[in-house]
Amino acid sequence: MTTTRLLVFLSVVFTLVGSIHFYFWVRLVKNTQVPVPYRVWFGASLVALALSLPLAFIAGRAASPTVRAALAWPAFVWMGLMFLLLVALAVTDLLRLGLHLTTALDMLAPNPERRTLLARILGVFAGGTAGLLGGYGMTQALAQLHVKEVRVSLAKLPIQLNGFSIVQMTDIHFGPTIGRSFAEKIVAMANAQSPDVIAITGDLVDGSVEELRHAAAPLSQLRAKHGVYFVTGNHEYYSGVDPWIAELTRLGIRVLRNERVVLGELGAQIAIAGVDDASAHRFGDGHGTDLAAALDKHPAHMPVVLLAHQPKTIRQAVKFGVDLQISGHTHAGQIWPFSYLVKLDQPFIVGLHQLEQTQIYVSSGTGYWGPPLRLGTQAEITKIILSSAAT
Repeated sequence: MTTTRLLVFLSVVFTLVGSIHFYFWVRLVKNTQVPVPYRVWFGASLVALALSLPLAFIAGRAASPTVRAALAWPAFVWMGLMFLLLVALAVTDLLRLGLHLTTALDMLAPNPERRTLLARILGVFAGGTAGLLGGYGMTQALAQLHVKEVRVSLAKLPIQLNGFSIVQMTDIHFGPTIGRSFAEKIVAMANAQSPDVIAITGDLVDGSVEELRHAAAPLSQLRAKHGVYFVTGNHEYYSGVDPWIAELTRLGIRVLRNERVVLGELGAQIAIAGVDDASAHRFGDGHGTDLAAALDKHPAHMPVVLLAHQPKTIRQAVKFGVDLQISGHTHAGQIWPFSYLVKLDQPFIVGLHQLEQTQIYVSSGTGYWGPPLRLGTQAEITKIILSSAAT
């Protein structure tokens, strides 16, 4: 990330985070008329929480892994709780607005004391709701990883390849809160499926090779009949994409960069293609999605499965006759109701869909980004089993 981009990013972060925490102060401290001694304590706590997010990002880049994790855990937990609290308070504000519009508030709270009481009740409700949902969301993120089986019928699939399996892992996000023990766990889970192919569809890391080499090392133990393949996600480009491509290659993982491999024997073959992330062109150095290069001279009769990090790539994939696209990126929203914002950027959020003649499966993700929370979503390793339309 260049100095200019970093300064712009930090300016946006400080402005957004500062505005949210000022809103919290108004709704939870000022409007509830917290007594002065406690008001100072609450105000200082909100300032500290607001600063924890950008400081974890800035200090964490230069700190040791242990210090980075110590800074990241409280900051990222608060990031998730902050989002939930913001939503909960917004709901109570809509309730207050409704009461105003129906004049009911004037009847319920005709004096300042009753208005303060109502503000306190709604504040406790919002805070309690955010806390309970946050606790539940942490259990979903950290303990509910499962293998999800998905069956997909492909018209072109040779009958000899009926049952061909692809284990997909995506959006693992090795970083300060996801490390080597998680890598060992997902390697064991993936290998236990005895897949024909293992596909890692981007956003593997949030940090440099030097920081995360130890965490990612167990990936060298991934085993599949026809190999392990990787395509870049947007976060690889924030973390030093070329060193990571070299490191994954060293670990025995084939990085597909706008290219394809043909698997199987003559007369019973399938192609696995992979493209750079949809945002890669912004980073230069020859990176960028190029489906034409990946599928150049591809035989029309042979089925092709495309590994592309972002679901939006399907808009190009349909023009090239891709049979199935496998993607991640969305985390299925990770924390409801964030999925509604993701929908503004991506055509599909999670699950199996079809656009024209191309099918797409979007995983909800294997790890998580930022807050160690999932609400309304589950982390998954996906086992995609292909079947021939002839069966």
